[in-house]
Amino acid sequence: MGLPPEKYHADQTSSYASNEIAINWQATLVFLLAGQLHEEIFKPALREPRSPKCDWRPGEFDRKVNSGDSMNLQPLDIAIILVYLLGTVFVGYWVSHHGSRDMTAYFLGGNKMPWYVLGLSNASGMFDISGTMLLVYWMFVYGLKSVWIPWLWPTFNQVFLMVYLSAWLRRSRVMTGAEWIKTRFGTGRGAQLSHLIVVLYAFISIIGFFSYGFKGIGKFAATFLPWHLSPNQYALILIVITSLYVIKGGMISVVITEVVQFCVLSIASFAVGIIAMRRVAPEMLHKVVPAGWDNVFFGWHLNLDWSALIPAANARIAQDGYGLFGFFVMMLLFKGVLISAAGPAPNYDMQRVLSSKNPREASMMSAWVNIVLTFPRYFLTAGLAILALVFFSDNIRAMGTNMDFEMVLPYALARFVPVGLLGFLISGLLAAFMANFAATVNAAPPYFVNDIYKRYIRPDASPRTYVRLSYLASFAVVVIGVLIGWKVTSVNTVVVWIVSGLWGGYIGSNVLKWYWWRFNGYGYFWGMATGIASSVLLMPAAMGKIPAVARLLERVPFNLEVAVTFPLVLVLSLIGCFAGALLTKPEDDKVLKDFYRRVRPWGFWGPVYRKVLAEDPGFKRNKDFMRDMFNIAVGIVWQVALVVLPMYIVIGELRRAAITLAIVLATSAILKFTWYDNLERREAEAAEVAAPARSSP
Repeated sequence: MGLPPEKYHADQTSSYASNEIAINWQATLVFLLAGQLHEEIFKPALREPRSPKCDWRPGEFDRKVNSGDSMNLQPLDIAIILVYLLGTVFVGYWVSHHGSRDMTAYFLGGNKMPWYVLGLSNASGMFDISGTMLLVYWMFVYGLKSVWIPWLWPTFNQVFLMVYLSAWLRRSRVMTGAEWIKTRFGTGRGAQLSHLIVVLYAFISIIGFFSYGFKGIGKFAATFLPWHLSPNQYALILIVITSLYVIKGGMISVVITEVVQFCVLSIASFAVGIIAMRRVAPEMLHKVVPAGWDNVFFGWHLNLDWSALIPAANARIAQDGYGLFGFFVMMLLFKGVLISAAGPAPNYDMQRVLSSKNPREASMMSAWVNIVLTFPRYFLTAGLAILALVFFSDNIRAMGTNMDFEMVLPYALARFVPVGLLGFLISGLLAAFMANFAATVNAAPPYFVNDIYKRYIRPDASPRTYVRLSYLASFAVVVIGVLIGWKVTSVNTVVVWIVSGLWGGYIGSNVLKWYWWRFNGYGYFWGMATGIASSVLLMPAAMGKIPAVARLLERVPFNLEVAVTFPLVLVLSLIGCFAGALLTKPEDDKVLKDFYRRVRPWGFWGPVYRKVLAEDPGFKRNKDFMRDMFNIAVGIVWQVALVVLPMYIVIGELRRAAITLAIVLATSAILKFTWYDNLERREAEAAEVAAPARSSP
């Protein structure tokens, strides 16, 4: 039978999945259905059929961008969107009863879902509209060198997860990120402060990602939906309607709907890539791009000169601050390694790891994400980028500095994707936004209601009170996110602040928690507190007003957020970490020994290791550090090759594609022997040495 609906809102386990299923299913359906009823009944005139040739008149592209004219969907596209969303509703409701048996079933799917299904679900959550718009814009402007720019996030964190961190996290045997704090720091005052600062960080990051999604969905919707509204107005309407739907789902429902969504997106993405391959010959592409555009390698400077082709692209490169590309990529690698070593933030990625059957399958799931996500996403990215370059360059050049390169994706979709296939792509991308929006917004109420109000203020309040506070917390996040998103001018602006400023404050505490035994709850709290405060105070707008920084930016074309903000925030956060830890006592020996036995981290755990060895002379510590580092290096090369391969195929560079395929096969073979073949051995050793910890009182 499960719990009654009103008690589902008393979310006992910080479930990000709260309300997600109905939002993912129904809000998009209602919004598009209402819009298309208006279109079909009151505006019966349909757009002209697509021509097999690009016959846009001069100035039409910029007229549509600047006037806000939408590119209305054909009836077949509308029907596909409706059928797809209705089918998602049916499948989701059909399986949702499996998630209500108990909280483990609800939140982690009972730890029964196979790794390949969880991997597809995780990849679906990463295939979002805003991120895909950025990838298309980056490839349009930076060419194949754009494969390095996603290290901003960084994309190779999935390599760290597959090699060792997914297994470490899964061995913790916790249900949420908040619960992990207790596993590592116990229940003392320091652990309580750490718990509170995680809640604060979660709220700030949730609002940041909300603003990122707000800007992306607004620009995308304004291209296709029928009313003459601004992107911000479209985003506001879509978010308001979405926020009205509140139905509880479970992890199984989330995963099933996301797997369906990913399959639809993949089919449509491959089709777009094939269309581009058939319509754009390599000679056509070479005429509209600068020298070096198709070269993935780089020197100290970017050396892409668009002045004779699209001068606005040169202006955008200067605005992004990527001119010193070699220095930029070095900083991305440095920053990315630290972010990856910190482990996943408490979001959908972490929940997929915790939902796996065991640590071995958690590692395999993270590897699978690298494989299944890169091919369809970059077939779509490369296909749309080269179609826009070949057929839109004249129009874009005519727009001058008014060109918004983040709009390349929706306009290329509208012009070159055939009727029917466009419906599949739009429905999948809109559903992806709904899933991400729901996951983002609904991560907030559990932190406020369970981790603050219930824990510290009114632990005996009624379920109905928790329901009302959940509504209030969600509403507050939506309002704040909309206000910030309304002022943001670019998706890229939000991304760069999150991955450089905010994550700079996150790294110190979350790296040290894994690798240094002396790090305690107080150190975690002060490291996060100083990091969060400095990331907010040292935002790019404030940094740019410092005279010395402004003069330096005038002379050297570097990215302020990556080159200055991130290192400065990181240093301030580390000062807080070491001061907080060294000026207070270590955590209790029992907590440290249990964590060390259970998780088996390598790093600076010598004193704890000696204490465990004194109790259990047969204990074996983790000696896989060198193997893990080697596998990470090989894995990063493997992942980059997986990204570049579909891009080379789509642009017609088949010789380079063959070389890249050889690199993929060679690195895959190495990882088979050095990583995959050791998974069972590694987990058998972990289970053996953790046995005393499980049996201890």
